[in-house]
Amino acid sequence: MSTSHKIVVIGGGYAGTLAANHLRMSSDVHITLVNSRPEFVDRIRLHQYVAGTGEAAVDYGTLLGEGVDLVVDSAARIDAVAREVRLESGRALDYDYVIYAVGSVGARPSAVPGAVEFAFDISEYEPARRLRARLADVPLDAQVTVVGGGLTGIETAAELAERGRRVTLVCGRSLAPYFSSGSRRYTAGWLSRHGVTVIEGAQVSEVTPDAVVFADGAERPSALTVWAAGFGVPQLAVASGLRTDELGRLLTDETLTSIDDDRIVAAGDAAAPSGRPLRMSCYAAGPLGAQAADTVLSRIAGTEPEPINVRFTGACVSIGRHAGIRQFARKDDTAVNVYISGRAGAAIKEATCKLAVGRIRREARKPGSYVYVKGGPRSVEPAFV
Repeated sequence: MSTSHKIVVIGGGYAGTLAANHLRMSSDVHITLVNSRPEFVDRIRLHQYVAGTGEAAVDYGTLLGEGVDLVVDSAARIDAVAREVRLESGRALDYDYVIYAVGSVGARPSAVPGAVEFAFDISEYEPARRLRARLADVPLDAQVTVVGGGLTGIETAAELAERGRRVTLVCGRSLAPYFSSGSRRYTAGWLSRHGVTVIEGAQVSEVTPDAVVFADGAERPSALTVWAAGFGVPQLAVASGLRTDELGRLLTDETLTSIDDDRIVAAGDAAAPSGRPLRMSCYAAGPLGAQAADTVLSRIAGTEPEPINVRFTGACVSIGRHAGIRQFARKDDTAVNVYISGRAGAAIKEATCKLAVGRIRREARKPGSYVYVKGGPRSVEPAFV
């Protein structure tokens, strides 16, 4: 007998791929995963890919369970009235439910002259591939500037410095603002020992082909500039006439259901439950993917979906190949001054990276096997009307 519920998952990242596998808990569904490229991108390894110390592409054949159809294309619009996902190729996929898992993208600000034209992005595979190719043409002793003092910027700067590059890390605020004071000191010490110049509290006002210019007029040479300061999201929800937050994340209730259409459920970086999104992270993507799938399955079964229930425990960062930090945090994602650093921190980060993909594979083999740390429903008032 043919399945009666068509589910289209838009986006094949950590949230979307896990959601697609998790949906297979029901035998009465047909699942289509739409992704713009034929391989899964392990984004938390992109800094390794750029530096030549690791790979970031994974064959979907090893990640998707039987019965999930992969469509290599990009979604152009969700037509909620016709219940169709219109693709860039001109094809249309009809659906009963959509899981909106489009993820996040790099945010090179157009307001900063030269940032779009001359700075390189590291948030997605294709830009990272262009950066890797450009890096191969830059002399080893040439100055490389990484803009952004968050975890992505730190990982990129450290990876390049360990490979012998001359690196300057520019922090708009402080270095590693998410971290506790102790882990910030450890990070700063490692970077200093490996020759990374850290500039805190500085705003880049312009990027040129061979320099960065600061708001105070100072200029530093830069043969290659990497922009790792912040993320944006694809504007598919906006293009589809769905309500979003200022960044473009889909506004949902606490079950991750769109406030405009209960047949559209969001997951991952592009979801804004109650207008108060979780931190963009691989850590949150898996639980939100599982939750989105459970919400859809509940609606199919005619039961009430559960609210999101994710407890944060902290974050991991690699600092080169032989050091790292496991920063612990309260369940509301505020850091405490407890952390594991050095080789032990590196081992934990590597295990975490392997676990992110390993859990997707396990869900493909055994739908419903995915578990995560829960901390109770969030106490929030919706930020939208």
